[in-house]
Amino acid sequence: MQLGITLGYSGGDMADKVALVQEAERLGYEMCWTSEAWGTDAISPAAWLLAQTSRIKVGTAIIQMQSRSPALAAMTSMTLQEMSGGRFVLGIGPSGPQVIEGWHGVPFGKPLARTREYISIIRQILKRESVLEHHGEHYDIPYHGPGATGLGKPLKTILHPDPDLTIYTAAITPAGVRTAAEVADGVIPVFMDPESDVFAEPIAEGLAKAGNGKTEADFEVVPFVPVRVGDDLEACRAPVRDHLAFYVGGMGARDKNFYNDYVGRMGYEDEARRVQDLFLSGQRKEASAALPDELVDSVALLGDKARIRDRLGAWKDAIAAGRVAGIALTGATPEAVRTVAEAAA
Repeated sequence: MQLGITLGYSGGDMADKVALVQEAERLGYEMCWTSEAWGTDAISPAAWLLAQTSRIKVGTAIIQMQSRSPALAAMTSMTLQEMSGGRFVLGIGPSGPQVIEGWHGVPFGKPLARTREYISIIRQILKRESVLEHHGEHYDIPYHGPGATGLGKPLKTILHPDPDLTIYTAAITPAGVRTAAEVADGVIPVFMDPESDVFAEPIAEGLAKAGNGKTEADFEVVPFVPVRVGDDLEACRAPVRDHLAFYVGGMGARDKNFYNDYVGRMGYEDEARRVQDLFLSGQRKEASAALPDELVDSVALLGDKARIRDRLGAWKDAIAAGRVAGIALTGATPEAVRTVAEAAA
């Protein structure tokens, strides 16, 4: 069973995070993921962790595409690949319009078209089959638009990188998952019910659209899975419930919240709408309480060791069925990392 862990957004406790990742590496975990929102970036901690580990892979979940040109993302990936002996995994995503336009000050654009262009440009750079040229809706390389000097020159990287760098995208919408299956190596859902087939159809459609013989064996689903270990089940649920309520209720505008739509597709449409109504009216505690226990329990590993071991069985079944390739724990403590490793053995 492929196990991974994710780190939060704050970099202030990096010493503790390094120790946690080193413990996970010792226990056989295969992946560690860093993140970015509007605080720490994802690349700096990834480099820091790669420098202080020897086997575990480190990926970004995610870097916001609009914050970096595809060429810069490729340069960063090539650099970290060389420095780490090939242990870096690139995870990209569009984030959301509030963050991209409100924080980075650039247009959100069309996320699916951008994802295709972004990955296409990175693949061109890595393959080194020719100089880089791309003229699309989001990227014009060499640039010929307003303000151009006309001196732009098509270039080929001076490095000789691994052309098969693993690239994941973060997606939960049907169109986003379909695009990921078409152009990427995997997808990172922010949460998931292992007993749900909500991604099966868009993955099949994306693989078919790839048109290059790509099959399910060439594409991985690695969801984030919150974990809390303890004898008080409701106390374990509480932080996960609050986290979900923030995403379902407030991570986006009322008419454009991808997470709210996703929970609706999981079978909780009425509950998702109520959580959003409460959250946007300032009733955050009530919004959190409105989330059904069944939903919270389905996407997380919660409770004492026996309960976590039992729930982990559903994830093992999902792996056996090909719905997921592994899981990435969120909110993990050293105890949780050990508990899951023991239960997965």
